[in-house]
Amino acid sequence: MSNLQPWIKKNTYHHSEFWDLKKLIEIKEKKGLTISLCLPTLNEEKTIGKEIIIFKSELVERYPLIDEIAVIDSGSEDNTLEVAKNFGADTYLASNILPDLEPKRGKGENLWKAIYQLKGDIIVYVDADISNIHPRFVYGLVAPLIYRDKVKYVKAFYDRPLSFSGNVRASGGGRVTEILVRPLFSLFFPELTAIIQPLSGEYAVRRKVLEEIAFPIGYGVETSHLIDVYHKYGMEAFAQTDLDKRVHENKPTIDLGKMSFGILQTFIKRAKALGVIDGADHTTILRQFQAKKDQYEQNLIEIIEEERPPMIEIDEYRKKFKK
Repeated sequence: MSNLQPWIKKNTYHHSEFWDLKKLIEIKEKKGLTISLCLPTLNEEKTIGKEIIIFKSELVERYPLIDEIAVIDSGSEDNTLEVAKNFGADTYLASNILPDLEPKRGKGENLWKAIYQLKGDIIVYVDADISNIHPRFVYGLVAPLIYRDKVKYVKAFYDRPLSFSGNVRASGGGRVTEILVRPLFSLFFPELTAIIQPLSGEYAVRRKVLEEIAFPIGYGVETSHLIDVYHKYGMEAFAQTDLDKRVHENKPTIDLGKMSFGILQTFIKRAKALGVIDGADHTTILRQFQAKKDQYEQNLIEIIEEERPPMIEIDEYRKKFKK
């Protein structure tokens, strides 16, 4: 696909297109679909309550679009789980789901275990640290899946915020997207550059797709998803929705280096498996510097992007969902 504009025009939406929630729910019920909302958390007591209040009041009680709201927690040291439970969400420790497996910590682990724990035909993931949370973060993502049977995976994009110049809106991703992931996709998977924000933490996916792909437990999970779904189903499986703006606390640059290192490991693994690149095994040691007065020290940080297998390979999952 040398010209990506037709795909972008056909598969890119604005959340305002889906304002008619009654119609959306009518079609959802007609198709017999169920929807689960997963909020992966780690120390999010400041924002998790507001998210649950808004989603429950607007998308469960007022408009019954969501069938369950669940928090999957990595082991918060604050009151995240207590707050979430008090406001009416189902709460789970990731380590208590599939307890016979060795526990691992990471956002990807939470997302993976949600497939087992939650019931929905569609699972929508929304980060728990969003200050300007709004129902559009759910209905804007599930709507393309409800309206279009061929769509399997819907990504969010938004201003974070970005600058404006005249009437031109500067749409793009965060720093890691623009410095690392988009250049990599441009080189090796150019069609995936049509995804405006590949690392956005908000997306809705059909269970059938989620259960068939592996999950890095760390920062590489979104990148691996896009490559794996693209390889398996092609670009027509994707859609994306403009959610206007997402406000959250930005990470310091040194943390983005760790994030990038994990993503790069995942990318290399996928690219090698698909025969896109060759090369020897890579190191798992990230080297970063810090200065103390007139001394310069190099910190060696081991980051290993472990992966969980496709959920369909887990016996307990096949038994629970009669696969």
